[in-house]
Amino acid sequence: MHRSGFIALIGRPNVGKSTLLNALVGEKVAIMSGCPQTTRNQIRAVLTLPDAQAIFIDTPGLHKPKHKLGVSMVKRATETMQQVELICFIVEANYPPGPGDLYITDILSKVESPVFLILNKTDLVKAEKMREHLILYEKTGTYHDCIALSAQKGDNVQQLTEKIIEMLPEGPQYYPPEMITDQPEKFIVAEIIREKIIPLTRQEIPFSIAVIVEELSTRKDSDLLDVRAEIFVERKSQVGIIVGKGGSLLKQAGTVARKELESLFGQKIFLDLRVKVRKDWRNRDEDLRRFGYK
Repeated sequence: MHRSGFIALIGRPNVGKSTLLNALVGEKVAIMSGCPQTTRNQIRAVLTLPDAQAIFIDTPGLHKPKHKLGVSMVKRATETMQQVELICFIVEANYPPGPGDLYITDILSKVESPVFLILNKTDLVKAEKMREHLILYEKTGTYHDCIALSAQKGDNVQQLTEKIIEMLPEGPQYYPPEMITDQPEKFIVAEIIREKIIPLTRQEIPFSIAVIVEELSTRKDSDLLDVRAEIFVERKSQVGIIVGKGGSLLKQAGTVARKELESLFGQKIFLDLRVKVRKDWRNRDEDLRRFGYK
């Protein structure tokens, strides 16, 4: 029997959903950052085994939105929960349940799909304290299973994979076995560029950044891949922060992004980055659609 199905990864911002997604499929599909709300889109990653195919959906962190962008992110996450065979509710093992977790458990109480409670970041907490937190989390809802793991270290990730496969119904292979994600190349490139900029900025800047790849093409009579991307911020004052003194910050982010992209595509890349201002884009429907967030 061949099993297949869709699994949603949900949780508060910054609980490690993207890290777990990458660990489950063994490839980097979603960008990772210590900055909350890094994931803005619904990202699908495919794990193909001889007798099963699991499609994991990394959703934006559920939070109280302050902009139209946040409203769109939360809407995508809640809609996803209604359309999958299994939900993995990810929490931090080193913290007890908070208001954000209770907000999510209230949503889960209205969902019919079975739910796995995943205590992530076990490497950051002592076993006794983790057991205390687990008892508190188990009281917040009805869970099909509870699994403690470290997505960063890889501890118990294989155990989670096996339990997920057991839960999937009989079904077809939805994607070719070589496919890791259904996201287009331009989206992946834009996300990698954004990932490299985030840790070099501060305060509100990470939330104000959007990246669009305008060109992704191989030069004629050359193996060089031209990548031209535009980085949007909301205010003129943010341009100087993104660029840095003498262009140092943008150059640093570009160098790191280019190296990762060259590894991804297996060829040399010419990366052209431009910074532009799009005032209050997070509250503009037209811009949210243009940037792929709505």
